[in-house]
Amino acid sequence: MNKTILILQQEYLKRVKKKSFIILTLLVPILFVGMFALIIALSVHDDKQERTIAVFDESILFLGELEEEEFTRYHFIPKAEYEQLKSNIRESEFYALLYIPEHIYTSNSAQLISEKQVPIELSEQISRKLSRFLENSKRQKIIEEIGIDDLEERLAGTRTSIKLNTLKVTETGEAKKSSSGVAFVASYAMGFIIYFFVFMYGAMVMRSVMEEKKNRIVEVIISSVKPFQLMSGKIIGTALVGLTQVAIWVLLGVVGIVVAQSFFTPESAQQMSQSLMESRQGMGPNMQQMDSQNQVTEVLELIGNLNIPLILFAFVFYFLAGYLMYSSLLGAVGAAVDNDEDSQQMVFPITFPLILSIMLLFPIARNPEGPVAFWGSIIPFTSPVAMLARVPYGVPAWELLLSMALLILATVGAIWVAAKIYKTGLLMYGKKVSLKELIKWLTYKS
Repeated sequence: MNKTILILQQEYLKRVKKKSFIILTLLVPILFVGMFALIIALSVHDDKQERTIAVFDESILFLGELEEEEFTRYHFIPKAEYEQLKSNIRESEFYALLYIPEHIYTSNSAQLISEKQVPIELSEQISRKLSRFLENSKRQKIIEEIGIDDLEERLAGTRTSIKLNTLKVTETGEAKKSSSGVAFVASYAMGFIIYFFVFMYGAMVMRSVMEEKKNRIVEVIISSVKPFQLMSGKIIGTALVGLTQVAIWVLLGVVGIVVAQSFFTPESAQQMSQSLMESRQGMGPNMQQMDSQNQVTEVLELIGNLNIPLILFAFVFYFLAGYLMYSSLLGAVGAAVDNDEDSQQMVFPITFPLILSIMLLFPIARNPEGPVAFWGSIIPFTSPVAMLARVPYGVPAWELLLSMALLILATVGAIWVAAKIYKTGLLMYGKKVSLKELIKWLTYKS
């Protein structure tokens, strides 16, 4: 055990002291933000989840006007049923409850209440539908009032954009503000970070083993250390490097949020709003600054309403389990081959599920309850990325526990397979290993 700790310490310090580690730790968050913005702008995916939305239209403008669109249906309900559903949406047959206020014609705002985080595509679909109806209604009113003359000039003022405020009902029945956009960014970011670290640090383990084997250093090490101790030290040491980097990022993020909250509290935003309302009407830039202050305050509040403890726990678990599974297999590849060409041929089949999971991030974030999201988060080889993409939206406890249990079993199996291959292949040189040969190694008795 002491030898494993020595190897672990050597691997950890060797990597943490590098300048590249410090540079990456500081630059990667900036690169991630730019990359996410680009990918989100280019992505398009259709949501095919069937949902029924209960609608209470206090304005009576939309009665019978919200037609079924794609896989979303609308069912109008009376006020009495609305009051009952509002506090008991969890046990109803409806996916969400849409409340259209009496003065929507002037307020341009509605509410969508659900027990789950509403996917951004559904939120945008409802907002477009309401906005389009009000635009047509305003245009028709203008035509009736002034006729066809000067119609184009007047129609320019009919364009309407409805702001849909989403509320998420907790298990205690409390309704908290939520944001499909914030959950979307959080889900994609968490999944991509897991993919990045598992892939990068797993490859580090493989290259380290290959380098020591190529230089024949491993022959000296193996004379005093068991192969399993060597493999364990490398894997755990490299994992601690990754956790150190993530811990620094989390600390910087928490400090940033705390500082931002101190500047953009609801009280300060309200005071600024009052002072600007009392100022001159010509102060356009100041009004824009007030809007920015309010937006930052709202975003910070929405981030705080996410289940942060569950997200952090899931991140640590899936990072460690996913990393142990993939790094063990990649370490075994490093021990089984002698050159980079052979390693690339063996690495692709192992990492293909991980690559597939990153490709599924947008379909999962767009429709976190669909079959793609479910099976991606249950299958162990894709669950480290896929499940984290679902956690910000809320996942049933049984699905999360099943996913964790299957991932633990797969990780234990991967470590056993890797240990067998590692022990046999570490001192084998000059022979190109085939799949049949690897299977044969698994049958050797320890």
